[in-house]
Amino acid sequence: MTTARAQGKARTRQRFLDAAAQLFADRGFHAVSIGELGTAVGLSGPALYRHFPSKDAMLEEILLGTSEFLLQGGSDIVAAPHGSDLELLDALIDFHVTFALAHRAVIRVQDRELGTLPAASNRQVRRLQRQYLDLWADVLGRIRPALSPAERQVTMHAAFGLLNSTAHNTERISAAAERELLGDAARRVLVG
Repeated sequence: MTTARAQGKARTRQRFLDAAAQLFADRGFHAVSIGELGTAVGLSGPALYRHFPSKDAMLEEILLGTSEFLLQGGSDIVAAPHGSDLELLDALIDFHVTFALAHRAVIRVQDRELGTLPAASNRQVRRLQRQYLDLWADVLGRIRPALSPAERQVTMHAAFGLLNSTAHNTERISAAAERELLGDAARRVLVG
């Protein structure tokens, strides 16, 4: 049973991660101070150290946690029953679009700061990302068996470029319209 104190601590920890993702996305990891992170959540900067050993640990958790979340979610979708591979692909697309719309800042941090991670963590993030892409590539290979592995890779990267474009869209449309546009564009790229 989780205590109210533990739940409060977990909420504060998540607030720090959310604020860090937004600040790192907007200004860059190195430009954000501990004090600014504390101010963003209404606490002193040093309060961060009750939740994380360092600002670097926050960046690691944001990027590793995101990669683990995507791989687990994708794996769960692939393991669930689907009527066809096209339905499975649609479920993967919907999952990723939902993530991309809700975590624009995290995608920008990934784009900008992956190289800031220590080498071992960077390799771990990349390994998790490859595993996530492999889930999709297996489905795509069954839908379009004529594609060579190299063509599948190019197709996958094109689709993910579209799906992750949410991080860079400065003009806003309704979430429903953006979800539909991104999903349709990714399907066209993937299915042909």
